Amino acid sequence: MTRKLARFLLATVFVFSVAALAQTASAGPALPAAPSAAASTPDTTAAAGTANRIGTINIEQAIFASNEGQRDFEALSKKLEPKQTELKNMNEEVESLKKQLNTQGDKLNDDSRGALVKQVEEKQKKLERSVQDARDDAQSQQNEIAQRILQKMAPIIVKYAGDKGFGLIMDTSNPWPQGPVLWAGPSVDITKAIVDAYNAQSGVPAPTRPVTTKPVGTTSKPAAPAGGTKPATTTPAPK
Repeated sequence: MTRKLARFLLATVFVFSVAALAQTASAGPALPAAPSAAASTPDTTAAAGTANRIGTINIEQAIFASNEGQRDFEALSKKLEPKQTELKNMNEEVESLKKQLNTQGDKLNDDSRGALVKQVEEKQKKLERSVQDARDDAQSQQNEIAQRILQKMAPIIVKYAGDKGFGLIMDTSNPWPQGPVLWAGPSVDITKAIVDAYNAQSGVPAPTRPVTTKPVGTTSKPAAPAGGTKPATTTPAPK
């Protein structure tokens, strides 16, 4: 398992969730709107009627750091272990055949060598397809977890921003220049506050041991083709 969530997936999740939140807000009061200054907890900025504070949140970190996120991503990691083992065995088989070809190829007649080359190529193509399919499936399941958690976390962010007089909350999951925030001090970061609020609302207990891995597809690397050209690796999606 890789140590990072696929940031481009989470960015997609976040964009669509915020868009859905805005559409829902315009259609009806299904999600709580940011409370007015008069209805919110006393805050000097909000009380003055100016919601001009700017805050930041690391959406990726908030999703994974939540008790629910840690529980569900850990479960997904365990679920993917058999597939990881299967791909590892397939890769070892291809490597073994390649070694046989390299060490015995010049001793084989043309028909035998051709058959061995064909076997290596077929098994390698099957491995590459299996790796890509497994990675896509794993990322899809990861995306489902992130989407589900974010849909429930979004209204908490909205309410917190309104209560504290924030006029804008920016996502810092992607560092600059990939993300919009060049620099922000810790005093404006609301990630921990949102995680604490989400944990309190979800009722999911904290994990018995800290979860440090974040699943994002598979990490098996297909063997190089018999011809020597290396295929695209299956490194995780960029942060």
